[in-house]
Amino acid sequence: MNGFTRHRRSGAVIAAFTGFEADLLRNLASQLVELLRNEHAAPVDADPLEAMLDFSGPTSAPDDPVLARLFPSAYTEDEEAAAEFRRFTEGGLRDGKARAAISIIDTLEEAGLPAELTEDGLMIDVELDEGTAQAWLRSFTDIRLALATRLGVEEDDEAFWASLPDDDPRTQAHDIYEWVGYLQETLVLALSDAR
Repeated sequence: MNGFTRHRRSGAVIAAFTGFEADLLRNLASQLVELLRNEHAAPVDADPLEAMLDFSGPTSAPDDPVLARLFPSAYTEDEEAAAEFRRFTEGGLRDGKARAAISIIDTLEEAGLPAELTEDGLMIDVELDEGTAQAWLRSFTDIRLALATRLGVEEDDEAFWASLPDDDPRTQAHDIYEWVGYLQETLVLALSDAR
């Protein structure tokens, strides 16, 4: 995997993933969508206008540490203001994060990733327009925050992760965290490249 680059002619952001890498990305994005929608799911048959004007969102911080990290309190000194702000904003924020993760899933599947990965040697080439690339970038941030929270990653703890034996299950999970960081970095660079 060489990361993301900008196509010289079209200006699109492109990347090539092995079938395994594409399936892993789809899995991570799917888990994020499930987590986001687990606690707050809008009714399927809700009227769009009614849903847009629905301000009955949650008023307390999520119990799940990942969700608490993705949706921190806006006002740490004023619980009432924080609850009111959360009630009006969290539902929309959750939906936006879920849509960004779904864009990863949809793009990979539209590029040829089968529902169930069965063949070796499969390559998935993706081409992202500016809006889709921005959605992927936002979702990479959310995926990394989720992984970091579950793993307990802290600033300047590289020596700890390097000291773990290869057969420690946390090592593989941390490698995935680092890989998503690499993808995020190359996507930022591709987006900043002059056309």
